[in-house]
Amino acid sequence: MEKKIQTAVAGATGYAGFELARLLLKHGRLAPPVLFTREDAEKAEPLDSVYPHIAGNGGHPLVPFSWDIVAEKKIDVLFLATPHEKSFELVPEAAKRRLKVIDLSGAWRLQDDANRAVYKLPNLNGSAGLLKQSVYGLPELHKEDVAKAQIVANPGCYATSVILGLAPLAKANVLDASAGVVCDCKSGVSGAGKEPTKKTHFVEVADNLSAYSVFGHRHTGEILEQLGLKAGDVVFTTHLLPIPRGILSTMYVKLKNESDAASVEKLYRDFYKGSHFVRVFAAGELPQIQYSVRTNYCDIGFALAPDKKRLIVVSCLDNLMKGAAGQAVQNMNVMLGFPEWEGLN
Repeated sequence: MEKKIQTAVAGATGYAGFELARLLLKHGRLAPPVLFTREDAEKAEPLDSVYPHIAGNGGHPLVPFSWDIVAEKKIDVLFLATPHEKSFELVPEAAKRRLKVIDLSGAWRLQDDANRAVYKLPNLNGSAGLLKQSVYGLPELHKEDVAKAQIVANPGCYATSVILGLAPLAKANVLDASAGVVCDCKSGVSGAGKEPTKKTHFVEVADNLSAYSVFGHRHTGEILEQLGLKAGDVVFTTHLLPIPRGILSTMYVKLKNESDAASVEKLYRDFYKGSHFVRVFAAGELPQIQYSVRTNYCDIGFALAPDKKRLIVVSCLDNLMKGAAGQAVQNMNVMLGFPEWEGLN
């Protein structure tokens, strides 16, 4: 029999952490994951007590994070659904132990110091080499690098939607960035995390739509680095939707030369040929959150203006799946040589 891979999730009680645990529990090639919580041992409840969705099968115990348990359980892949500061602390030790690490925080996503500054992390000191080794975990762009990586930095949810929506244009050098790239993005409330705040209170969110982190959102650096854009060319504005989950990003761009809808569609279909989790819509058809929610798909559509140069691209995904836990499992599959879609369809 094929040996089951042993995984562990640090931070399993958060929204993304739970979604990740749920996916790993049903993955056919994996042993049941070790589930770590940030709570004290005497307060830790089984995961199915926190989330009754997965009740049954003897329960799913939660234990405080411990390197001794990591060694005892012979963990092969460690997922970090932890705050940026905690991931920054844990990854160097995990690397020393030769674990494969998939980090859902922003601690290891950004190479440029100016972009990294938004996370207010400690100085890299001896970890600069680890940062260079870490791979930005967007398989549609970096599959070969992910397959060879020890440390994968799972992309941000907004960043995933924008980068996948614009990558075909940017990589083909047909995007006129000097004319401005406007990214108008909207997300469900789960993207703000499980800890409640005044802005995510039901009374504030229901029957409302609000912009936040204008000219300062922490996913901006990912968009700039992955698409090769300059900060002065991009306007990236995020909004909070009164729904639990899902992202809709609308990108307003201009092409360097006139084109036609058939050519733009072909560019997208060619770029994402073989990418299981990107669905390109026919010219003029636009995706909606309801089509991609609770799946690992990123849906992309576009509309070309009559002047044949102005282009609107719409990208939709589930912020907890393709924007977090689903993409993390997709990255694990690539790292271990499994089909990308295992445990995700």
